[in-house]
Amino acid sequence: MIEICCGSYEDAINSYLGGAKRIELNSALYLGGLTPSIASLTLTKKNTDLSVICMVRPRGAGFCYNNIEFEQIMEDAKVLLENGADGLAFGFLNEDHTIDIKKTMEMVNLIKKYKGEAVFHRAFDCVKDPIKSIELLINMKIHRLLTSGLQAKAMDGKDMIKILQENYGDRIEILAGSGVNASNVNELMEYTKISQVHSSCKDWCTDVTTSGEGVNYCYGPEGHKNDYDFVSKELVKKLVEISK
Repeated sequence: MIEICCGSYEDAINSYLGGAKRIELNSALYLGGLTPSIASLTLTKKNTDLSVICMVRPRGAGFCYNNIEFEQIMEDAKVLLENGADGLAFGFLNEDHTIDIKKTMEMVNLIKKYKGEAVFHRAFDCVKDPIKSIELLINMKIHRLLTSGLQAKAMDGKDMIKILQENYGDRIEILAGSGVNASNVNELMEYTKISQVHSSCKDWCTDVTTSGEGVNYCYGPEGHKNDYDFVSKELVKKLVEISK
């Protein structure tokens, strides 16, 4: 299974045309991915047969949320599920870098009510004890775990991913993400024995109105001053083909 990380409806269409079967739908990927718009979800469900996992995340930075943020998260989750999301990606941590069991269980119960998939995202990569944490997630009936093995890139965390797959892969789906592309996907899958990967298949497109004489709205890295990122249909095709 190749899952593509999408930041818009256009990204979803490019993923679909590239041969993907499942996407994680977000907004604001430059912040690590935030809750997507309802329009991007409904248009994707209307015009593709993709399985759509929606991110539920109200802001950038970490995953320790106050009561106001959690109220918004749960309302967003309900609305996304009511509008066709096949599952939700989320993550709740305490200040001591442990899983927030209460909030996680509330989310899982809501998702199960709609017969969706509960996916704990890369908040997991900030926990102090990955073994205790994955056991908690399994006990809470989390369907899938997205992880880079507690490292910035999945290839760097491949040893941890392998451990998680070997010891827990029969009880929870392990989805490896961050830095996965056509050049390393087979090596990663062969080493870890995972069967699912998560990739952005990112490329850049220029919008010259990103900057003016005295202001700019740039967020791209060096060399992409006036660019925004998008999912490349060609990179999706390449990833899908090479991983068959």
